[in-house]
Amino acid sequence: MEKLIQLSLSGIANGAIYALVALGFVLIFKSSDVINFAQGELLMIGAYLTYMTVQQIGLFWPIGVVIAVILAAVVGVLIEQLVLRPLIGEPAISVIMVTIGLSSVLRAIVGAIWGITPLPAPQFLPRDPVNILGATVGMDKLLAIGLALLLFGILTVFFRTSSEGIAMRAVADDQQAALSMGISIKRVWAVAWAIAAVTAAAGGILLMSIFGGVSGTIAHVGLLVFPVVILGGLDSIPGAVVGGIIIGLIEAFAGGYLPPELGMGHVTPFIVLVLILLVRPYGLFGQKLIERV
Repeated sequence: MEKLIQLSLSGIANGAIYALVALGFVLIFKSSDVINFAQGELLMIGAYLTYMTVQQIGLFWPIGVVIAVILAAVVGVLIEQLVLRPLIGEPAISVIMVTIGLSSVLRAIVGAIWGITPLPAPQFLPRDPVNILGATVGMDKLLAIGLALLLFGILTVFFRTSSEGIAMRAVADDQQAALSMGISIKRVWAVAWAIAAVTAAAGGILLMSIFGGVSGTIAHVGLLVFPVVILGGLDSIPGAVVGGIIIGLIEAFAGGYLPPELGMGHVTPFIVLVLILLVRPYGLFGQKLIERV
């Protein structure tokens, strides 16, 4: 029972971080129909920017984190304007290939600035053990869940009440109708990329604090975005949250109960990806589109 609780909380914490990264992926897809294969690199950039502001510059960590998140949003907007906007009207495969190339470019830039050696990161979240029903769980995992839920709540309020959030929902529903109502599609895309970079940066900061270090391998977490968004639905924001939690739990249970030499903890999410594509390719909450020719 203790092991089940411990694995469950650990899986939910990881799943909440996956959901944050997947949320940005879904926002970009809903607003511009772009499948962003560089989402993991945005997570990595957020972590390294936080390392720069806190560890290298020496800012008080709350101030450093805020500045790093703002810089990550600026990076997201620059990517949209300089890389993606010139590709408007181009075939989808061209945009996909550009985002794949963008991921390599971002890795190279990070490697040129900070090197490829793992760096010790400041610990923002306390790691004191907490006893829950006989299971011992780190405080950092519980706080990661709480912070992820807080960010989801803030974004929910943003989408429901702010003019920019309502405009993003309109564009996601029907771009032509939104354009006819005077909504700037380009501005919505820029905001979507900025939010995607912010959510990815938040996930990177949480992972950096939990792992106690930062390196280029943190971008590999972005690979788990694809099982998450395929499971939840490419165009579903609630699906990103549910998919993240499910994938986090599956990964934790597979790693905890199956023989470690099999390495199934890392493989199981992609097995789920293949099964979902075979059985329900539009995901649990995705919109089922039927085209008649």
